[in-house]
Amino acid sequence: MLAADLFSFVTRVRDRAPLVHCLTNLVVTNFTANVLLAIGAAPAMVVAREEVGEFAPLANALSVNLGTLDVPQSRAIRAAVDAAGMAGKPWVLDPVAVGPLSFRTEFAHDLLDAKPAAIRGNASEIISLSGGAASGRGVDSTAATDAAVDAAQVLALKTRAVVAVTGETDYVTDGRRVIALSNGSPLMTRVTGVGCALSATVAAFIGAASDSGEYWSATVAAIAYSTIAGELAAREAALPGSFAAAYLDRLASLDAQAFAQTLVQRDVVSG
Repeated sequence: MLAADLFSFVTRVRDRAPLVHCLTNLVVTNFTANVLLAIGAAPAMVVAREEVGEFAPLANALSVNLGTLDVPQSRAIRAAVDAAGMAGKPWVLDPVAVGPLSFRTEFAHDLLDAKPAAIRGNASEIISLSGGAASGRGVDSTAATDAAVDAAQVLALKTRAVVAVTGETDYVTDGRRVIALSNGSPLMTRVTGVGCALSATVAAFIGAASDSGEYWSATVAAIAYSTIAGELAAREAALPGSFAAAYLDRLASLDAQAFAQTLVQRDVVSG
C-alpha cells in the first residue's frame, strides 16, 4: 500500500478524534489512555456492567482486551459488545493469553459470534483462536508470527474480521490479502502495555474509518504507525523508561515524511 494512503488514516484520527471505549486489563489502563490521547483519539474507560450497554453506542469504536479477565468483567464485555453490535459500532478483540487458559479461551471463542471488526494478537493467540493447538507462555507467544499466517487467514475468513498477528514481523490479513510490516523495536516488548495499547489504536483507526468501512486499510495503517513510532523512539531512548516517554512523543509528532521514509512493508503470497 502507498505510504500516503496509509498516513491518510493517521490524519483522519487526528481530525476526527474518535471516542474509543476501552474494556482493557488492569495493568495497562493508564498507558492505553495515554497512547490514545497521543494519537489524537479520545479514551473512555467505562467498565461497570450497569453502564457499558449505555455507553458503547456513544463511542466510535470499542476495544476489548482479555488480559485480566474475570467473571464480572466478562459480563461487562458481553454487554458492551452486544450493545455496540446493535448500534452498528465496530469493535476490536485482543485475545490475551487465549489457548493455555480455558476460561478466557472459551469466552474468546464465544465473542467471535458477535462479529469483531478486527482481531489483534500474538502468534500463539491467533493460532489457538483459529482452532489450532494451544500454546503460549502466559501473555507471551511461543510461535513466530510467520507460523501463524495461515491460521490468521482461516480466522479472518471464518469471522470476516481483519486479523493482525503482531511480533517481530507483523502480518495483517482479511483472509485474501496478507501484508507484512517490518518496523518496530525490541524495546516495544520491554514496556508494559504497548501491545495492548496497539489494539486500542486499531480501534481508534477503525472508528475513524467506520463511515467508509475501510477496516483492512485502517488496521494496516494503525500497526504501521505504531511500529514506526516505536522504531523512531528507540533511536532516541536506549532504555525502557525513557522509551515509554519517547514513544508517546513520537505517536503525537510523527509526520507523513518520516512515516514514508521509515515504512517497511511487503505483500505476502500464501497458500
